[in-house]
Amino acid sequence: MSANTRPSGPPTQTYDSAFLRACRREPVPHTPVWFMRQAGRSLPEYLKVREGIPMLESCMRPELVTEITMQPVRRHRVDAAIFFSDIVVPLKAIGVDLDIKPGVGPVVAEPIRRRADLERLRALTPDDVAYVTEAIGMLTGELGATPLIGFAGAPFTLASYLVEGGPSRNHENTKALMYGDPELWADLLDRLADITAAFLKVQIEAGASAVQLFDSWVGALSPADYRRAVMPASAKVFDAVAGYGVPRIHFGVGTGELLGLMGEAGADVVGVDWRVPLDEAVRRVGPGKALQGNLDPAVLFAPREAVEEQADRVLRAAADLEGHVFNLGHGVLPTTDPDALTRLVEHVHTRTAR
Repeated sequence: MSANTRPSGPPTQTYDSAFLRACRREPVPHTPVWFMRQAGRSLPEYLKVREGIPMLESCMRPELVTEITMQPVRRHRVDAAIFFSDIVVPLKAIGVDLDIKPGVGPVVAEPIRRRADLERLRALTPDDVAYVTEAIGMLTGELGATPLIGFAGAPFTLASYLVEGGPSRNHENTKALMYGDPELWADLLDRLADITAAFLKVQIEAGASAVQLFDSWVGALSPADYRRAVMPASAKVFDAVAGYGVPRIHFGVGTGELLGLMGEAGADVVGVDWRVPLDEAVRRVGPGKALQGNLDPAVLFAPREAVEEQADRVLRAAADLEGHVFNLGHGVLPTTDPDALTRLVEHVHTRTAR
C-alpha cells in the first residue's frame, strides 16, 4: 500500500497501547517496557532456530524473522516488539558487498573512500526488501494490539561502517573523510539518508507502529561536529517519515553531550544510555519529547534484589517526565539470563501500575 493511501498514524489496534501512549506523552496504565536487542541474542529458542543460518540470511526469511521477533513478546510480555533485522540490511539489499562476521560485526569488502565510490549506493526500492514487507505483514497479524517497532541505522553509523570497512574504535578513516573532504562527506550522508528513509517507509507502510533510528557510533563526535556534519542527514530521515504520524525514536551510545541535538533532529522520543540519569537527560533534551531508557544492561547480571533496586532508581529519575518508555541503556548482552528480563518487565509493570 502506498504512502498516499495508508491512513496516517499507527495501526488502529495498537494506537492506545501503553507504549504508543508513552511515546505521545499521554497518561499510561503502567510504564511500558521493551529491550533493545530483545529479539535474539540471549534466548535459547533464538539460538535454536538460528542454528546454522548466517545472520544476513536469517534477516531475509520472513517466517524466521516473524518467529524471532515474537519470541521475547511471548516470553517476557514486553509492551512492544522490535523487528528482527540488522542496520546493514538495506546496504546489502542495494548490492553493497558486505557480510556480518560472527564475533566481529559487519565487514565491507570495498570501503568507500572516493567520490566514485558513491555510485555503489543506489536508491533503495520496496522490491529490494520485499521480505521485510512480507515479514511485517505476518507479524502484525500475530502481534494484534502489541506495537511493532521498525528500525534503521542512522546515516553517520552506516557511513562509519562503509568508510572504515567494519567496526572501528576510533573512526579514524571516517573522521579523516569528514574533516578532509566535507563536500564528499555531506553527499555520502545525504545518499545514506535517502536509503535509510526508504527503508523506514517500507516498514511503516507494511504496518510498523513506530520507528527507531540507531546512531550507534555517533557518540564519538563533539556537539559542534554533530550539528555541522551529521544532524542535517538525520533530520532528513526524520522529516521524510514525519507525515506517517508514527512515533520516531532516536538512540545512540555515549551521546550524553548530544541529547538535545538528537531531539532537535526530529525525534519524538530520545533514547538515553545509562551514563546520564533521566532527570538530567530531560533537562538536556528540553520539553516536548518523551525519553526512553536507561538501565545499564550489565545490571541484569546482579542478584534480583539489586536489579530491582537499580530499576527503581531509573523509575524515580523518570517520575516527572512527560513520557517514559523503560528500556536498557543499550542492547541486551548475549549471556544475559532471560529470566532476569522477564522478572524486570513484571517488576516495572507492577511498580508503576496506575
